[in-house]
Amino acid sequence: MIEINLSLDLKLEAYNYELPPERIAQNPVIPRDSSRLLVVDSPTTHRHCIFRELPDFLQPGDLLVLNNTRVLPARLRGHKPNGSRVEVLLMEEKEDNCWLALVKPGKRLKPGAQIEFEPLETGVSSNSQGLSATVLAREEGTGGRYLQFEVPDGMSLIQLLPVYGHVPLPPYIRNSQSLGEQYQTVYAEKLGAIAAPTAGLHFTDELFKRLQEKGIEKAFVTLHVGVGTFRPVEVEDVTAHQMHREWVEVSAETVAKIRQTQAKGGRIIAVGTTAVRSLEGVAAWAQKQNLPSIEAFCGYVDLFIYPSYEWRVVEGLITNFHLPCSSLLMLVSAMIGRRRLFDLYEDAIAQQYRFYSFGDAMLILPEGNI
Repeated sequence: MIEINLSLDLKLEAYNYELPPERIAQNPVIPRDSSRLLVVDSPTTHRHCIFRELPDFLQPGDLLVLNNTRVLPARLRGHKPNGSRVEVLLMEEKEDNCWLALVKPGKRLKPGAQIEFEPLETGVSSNSQGLSATVLAREEGTGGRYLQFEVPDGMSLIQLLPVYGHVPLPPYIRNSQSLGEQYQTVYAEKLGAIAAPTAGLHFTDELFKRLQEKGIEKAFVTLHVGVGTFRPVEVEDVTAHQMHREWVEVSAETVAKIRQTQAKGGRIIAVGTTAVRSLEGVAAWAQKQNLPSIEAFCGYVDLFIYPSYEWRVVEGLITNFHLPCSSLLMLVSAMIGRRRLFDLYEDAIAQQYRFYSFGDAMLILPEGNI
């Protein structure tokens, strides 16, 4: 058992690290499962592997839980009536065609401002009116704007996004030749995210076939990843951080698979921090309702996981490498310990692993937890 040093583990400064810029992956590897995989197989040991070797480290009866959200083409480009350029990143629909969005330049887009949007191809439009929006108000929590979009009767903005929207790659990806589908998992199904659940980008249909042949099952949750996932924690005492609210769906079918796996002695392995937050968030909700275990759920959760957290469902984790001072880094630290995680990151940098969304992965096995 590794001792948790809460005097440091709950301080923001303890989650900073230096990453050479060249270690930030700008493009995905091809094929997807040829990325590297750092396997944490005990509290003191790890090994360097390839992601396609994943079945070798899992056991028959294990259950992989994956997030089947699909990324919206949520980045729109346009201009004000005076010709000034505007960029919009959609975050969340509030009501009919009214969206909370991040806008640039924000200071120049006050309530009442008009934006005309440009289709992906010059001269191509899904309707004769084009697409426009009016700034309604500023949202204090995110600094975003509420935008009311003008769309043809009987249509929604989501229907127009294939014509106007770009896939919103994270800001640290500045020089990418990737295609839109390379920023989607092969099992992406439910449209609604503005960022991919990147731990799932490494899976291929062939890899799923091999996992199934070994008796490793899979189940799905839905968490629509929002911009809050990438926001750094900004309070020195991390326990004071307010986690962003996220929409989650955990179906009765997935709950049944989890219970069956647990009953048979199998292990619950979450694919990505979004799957973790889905399962643990819903389990925390169930506990507050005095329910005996995880239940089917559809709604919002805001669980913040950091060292000293008591795990309810998840036993192992597949995850990418995360940004300094991020809530994601704290979540992984809660599973294997902050000092252990930073030792692993130091070795990954020395071994020239690729970091962040298009980067390599880590597998934390249940026997590798603290």
